Amino acid sequence: MKNAAKNLVLSFAVGLLAAGTALAQTSGRINYEATQRVDLSQMRIVINGQAIKPGSPDFPTDIPETRSFGLNLTFAGTAAKEEREGGGMTMRTVSMNGNGEGPASAPKVTNFARPFEEATYLDLANRTTTTVLTVKKDNSPTTYRSDAPIAPPANWTVTTQTKKIAGYTCRKATVPYKKETYTVWFTTDLPFTYSPVRDLTPEKGVVLALESDQEQYRAAKVELKAVPEAEVKPSATAQKVTPAELKEMREKAMADFRQRMMEGSNFRN
Repeated sequence: MKNAAKNLVLSFAVGLLAAGTALAQTSGRINYEATQRVDLSQMRIVINGQAIKPGSPDFPTDIPETRSFGLNLTFAGTAAKEEREGGGMTMRTVSMNGNGEGPASAPKVTNFARPFEEATYLDLANRTTTTVLTVKKDNSPTTYRSDAPIAPPANWTVTTQTKKIAGYTCRKATVPYKKETYTVWFTTDLPFTYSPVRDLTPEKGVVLALESDQEQYRAAKVELKAVPEAEVKPSATAQKVTPAELKEMREKAMADFRQRMMEGSNFRN
């Protein structure tokens, strides 16, 4: 009888260990489809070599109000990597007639890659992020990293309403954020915590959809598959800087690149 009880306890302990190991090794990818309202202040309109700012009488009226892009989260155990598809710069040029009374031809739209590469890594267990920025300059890229905590959730109202998104049952919550009320759908059927909008990360669960008047995210696909942990961890050789320093480097790289665009330089990457 004692041996039977001992074997039962041993089997239970092994079962718990196996479950914990499976939980830690859960890996895969979530593909989000996102839409955001266009920030006109980030656009560069050039007419006859002159930059036209929003609010100017010459500023085009046919610019789309929204833009769409993809966001991919690759995760393995307690680590994850977030990558955004697209995000390049768009330059729109208009050649005017000699008398300046109208365009001589249709606007020409040219897309340029950003002058840097950026990826976000997450420590899902400790609720921290690491942003890695690689600045391309003179064929000698330099890589920086900056770490920051994920803020705890505040003022969430979780409802009893549920629906399925990408095959997972999600609960509905509402959250006041940026002077709006966001609707958030999150699932606790995945063994980690994440949100594509960092400030809207729940206490527990993965956000598979959220929406407001300004932006929308929705998981199109959740795929569980093997992912090497090295793929979702930041490089240990990146130079560590503060979030403020990283922001300054990013803005300077963008400003220098825009200047080169205005001067008509050669933009090969």
